[in-house]
Amino acid sequence: MNIAIIDYGSGNLRSAEKAFARCAPGRNLYVTGDPDVVARADHIVLPGVGAFGDCAQGLAAVDGLRAALKARVVDDGRPFLGICVGMQLMCATGTERGQHEGLGWFAGSVDALNVAAPLKVPHMGWNTLNMRARHSVFDGLDGADFYFVHGYTARPENRAEIVAETDYGGPIVASLARGNMVGTQFHPEKSQAAGLRLIENFVNWQP
Repeated sequence: MNIAIIDYGSGNLRSAEKAFARCAPGRNLYVTGDPDVVARADHIVLPGVGAFGDCAQGLAAVDGLRAALKARVVDDGRPFLGICVGMQLMCATGTERGQHEGLGWFAGSVDALNVAAPLKVPHMGWNTLNMRARHSVFDGLDGADFYFVHGYTARPENRAEIVAETDYGGPIVASLARGNMVGTQFHPEKSQAAGLRLIENFVNWQP
């Protein structure tokens, strides 16, 4: 099995690489921005740290990468995991630092968190996962705590695509999923045992 962690200048790559290496022994792990490597990957991971606009521009700046992701994920149906801004990029648009186009795999936008005092933005820390639907990548993880760092949140048009939420002044999207695609607003690579369980589930997932 080949696992590609996408390097487009906007990911927490070292932490993600270490977590996947621990959870996928014996599998070929590539941290890469090479579209040819992505085209051969069996599982694909898109991390993301920072602002939606910066990440969208970074992804577009790598020649052929968006097309390779579409071909392998959308057309070939290979398992895909978007992490934090990587999940947000799965949506059609984002409004952080201007209006920007995402990958467009999920209809909807990514907009600023709007919470009342004393809650603060960005949302930073551990929160409990509340599952809205069963999903293989989340086996054994309903009610587990995961680590979040974000000031913007996905607002999908189809709420059936929200697999999990967490509470931060009300329910916010913790995970989106459809078919072979799943995204987490939280960072599994920073979420200790629960995060490693999720990564192991993803590595073994065959949608």
